[in-house]
Formats: sequence, structure tokens, C-alpha cells
Amino acid sequence: MKAAWLRRGINVWLPFLAAGIRVEHIAEDFREVRVCMPLRWYNRNYVRTHFGGSLYAMTDPFYMIMLMQVLGRDYHVWDRQASIEYLAPGRGTVRARFELAEEQLTEIRTRTAGGEKHLPEFTVDVKDAAGVVVARVRRQIYVRLKPQARPENRAA
Repeated sequence: MKAAWLRRGINVWLPFLAAGIRVEHIAEDFREVRVCMPLRWYNRNYVRTHFGGSLYAMTDPFYMIMLMQVLGRDYHVWDRQASIEYLAPGRGTVRARFELAEEQLTEIRTRTAGGEKHLPEFTVDVKDAAGVVVARVRRQIYVRLKPQARPENRAA
């Protein structure tokens, strides 16, 4: 799938549309994604800051999607668990930037080469316009070669 098409599709996906979440950029190689969310009447809480669920939602699918695209069809890739730490009130537009480094991808490929599962962890900061970290999200992803791609099942 092309990054531009995925960006357009996610931007009209109802859960993101309803929360005011917008994907600003997806790199053609899927190694970087940038997401923003302005503060609106429909995504703020009782004290007029960003609703915590919306901050969490804006980080939800990206590492899984990025890894699926970069690693390819030979891998099972699933979100396994996540946690969020709220660090400051979110006001105005907040942004999150997701990145995959080559070292991370090399480690994932190495640790799954024999068919073992690997549970890499990623951290993304949600920041306000001044660069203050509003929330820190930690995500754990399940990665494993599909059975047909495992060494014991490859045709010689």
C-alpha cells in the first residue's frame, strides 16, 4: 500500500475523524509518521484540556502498521500491550512523531529469524506546541515469522 493512500484513509477513518486526530505525514518507506490533534470542543474534558482517551487513541495503530509495512507479509505483527503516562495538561494542538530506526528493524529481524516471537517496545511522546511532553505512551508489539516463512518450513 502506498503511504499517501494510507494517510488519506486513516484521516477519514471515523474514530480518528471524530476525535479530531489527523495524520500529517507518512514517509514513503513507512519509517516515520507524524500525527496531530488540535483541541476542540468535542475532544476536551471537563477541565478544558485534551481528553486522555483521545491522546491515547492518536498513538494507537502506528507502530503496528509501520512494522507490517516495513517487515512485509512474512511476519505476524500485532499490538500486544500499551500504557500511557499523563505528564502535563494538553492544551492547543498536540503532536506525536513515530520513528523506526534501522537498528530496531535489524534487531527484530535477527530475534525472529528462527521463528521465535519478539516483543519490541516503542515509546512515543505526545507534545504540545511549545515542545512540552503532555503524555508518554509505551507500546509493545508482537512480531513473529509466519509458519510458512520459518526456517524449518522453507523449501530447500
